[in-house]
Amino acid sequence: MDSQQFRSAAHQMTDYIIDYLDNIRNRRVTPELPPGYLRPLLPSQAPEKPDKWGDILKDVENLIMPGVTHWHHPNFHAYYPSGNTYPSILGDMLCDAIGCIGFTWMASPACTELEVIMMDWLGQLLGLPESFLARSNGPGGGVIQGTASESVLVSLLAARTRSLRHHKENFPCKDPFPVKSLVAYCSDQAHISVERAGMMGAVTVRKLTTDENLSLRGATLCQAIEEDIANGLVPFFVVGTIGATPACSTDNIRELGEVCNENGLWLHIDAAYAGAAFVCEEYRDLMDGVELADSFNFNPHKWLLVSFDCSAMWVKDAADVINAFNLDPIYLKYEREGQQPDYRHWQIPLGRRFRSLKLWFVMRLYGSEGLQAHIRKQVSLAHEFESYVKEDLRFEIVAPVTLGLVCFRIKGDEELTKSLLKKLNDEGVVHLVPGAFRNIYYLRLAVCSRFTESEDIKKSWNEIKKQTDSVLSEKK
Repeated sequence: MDSQQFRSAAHQMTDYIIDYLDNIRNRRVTPELPPGYLRPLLPSQAPEKPDKWGDILKDVENLIMPGVTHWHHPNFHAYYPSGNTYPSILGDMLCDAIGCIGFTWMASPACTELEVIMMDWLGQLLGLPESFLARSNGPGGGVIQGTASESVLVSLLAARTRSLRHHKENFPCKDPFPVKSLVAYCSDQAHISVERAGMMGAVTVRKLTTDENLSLRGATLCQAIEEDIANGLVPFFVVGTIGATPACSTDNIRELGEVCNENGLWLHIDAAYAGAAFVCEEYRDLMDGVELADSFNFNPHKWLLVSFDCSAMWVKDAADVINAFNLDPIYLKYEREGQQPDYRHWQIPLGRRFRSLKLWFVMRLYGSEGLQAHIRKQVSLAHEFESYVKEDLRFEIVAPVTLGLVCFRIKGDEELTKSLLKKLNDEGVVHLVPGAFRNIYYLRLAVCSRFTESEDIKKSWNEIKKQTDSVLSEKK
């Protein structure tokens, strides 16, 4: 494909993307195909001679689209949002065209410097403390990771390195404690990525019981730390969650921060979904105590209209992360090293894409007012759905609706709610996933798509009522 052929194909693909998104309401949310559907439809090996672009585009619609779950459908309410906007798509196009691998400043100076500035812009929009921003000229700063799971792992490994170094510096005559004696903590509502990070870091992770509001409190953490120290273990790391996956609950960050600071533990805040809401000042009380944390992370690619992957992570002292990952082979050295970050030291992989471009495009083309309006609209839609649930005496709300997630269930036997979920997802008009805590099984309705309007919420509710009628009639 030469440049002129690409120009033509790009125009066709652009038209296809626009038509797809403009008409996404007309598609079924989830596919109706069995596992393995695609293999019989494709040749058993790659073609020897080039195919025609037009044939490929036809196959996208005829072979790929029937097997797609449409995450940006206005009646997709599963998991949490996945960002998608035209400015972000344009940023990814340019990123792919430039094709740099920004592991050092010298590898592509603009790739590094735009990311430093964008992370400051974003941190300011969220109201983060100056200690997390590079513009403060302190040791802190931000970096774009691939996912929140990566951020948890990076912060855990940095905390592990810091803990081991602290022991060596303060107790030079003692044998170093084994890594397996290190203990990390999170709430019983925390994302599974915390446990996975513990597995990869070869440390123990304790999930601590939350209170009646599904919030981890300082006293619970303090008690666990005292127990583990008494048993010869070494507490070193805590993950505090803002907007947990099961029910969007939030740990008491201030209390956790005070305990961590008093005991020398690293506090990482995982606000993967909820962090986007902090562009609106009225939601910032959820991160009260953030100044006590060592690292903070949220995913713009969830709720802030940036496409995957773009996970924003800030650290109070970048040296703690760099010390965990720093290796300097001669082929990566250059003359002006050290004047700007070399982001390969801030992450798991060596290579990295020019992801700050799409963040730059989105923030410029929406502005803070546009981003705030998006968040407020989606929270309003969640409360609209909440009002429908409360009006129907067959249902109950099982957790407070604080942002864009509503947790609800049919009253009575949980099998009723399970049957409802199966009917909904089999029908494909709306897509939900379940949640569970304290032996309560429920359905999660998240407002996910930027295309979702009040009429779509009403459509989802009508479908839920319809399938509920069917479930209850079958149980009679």
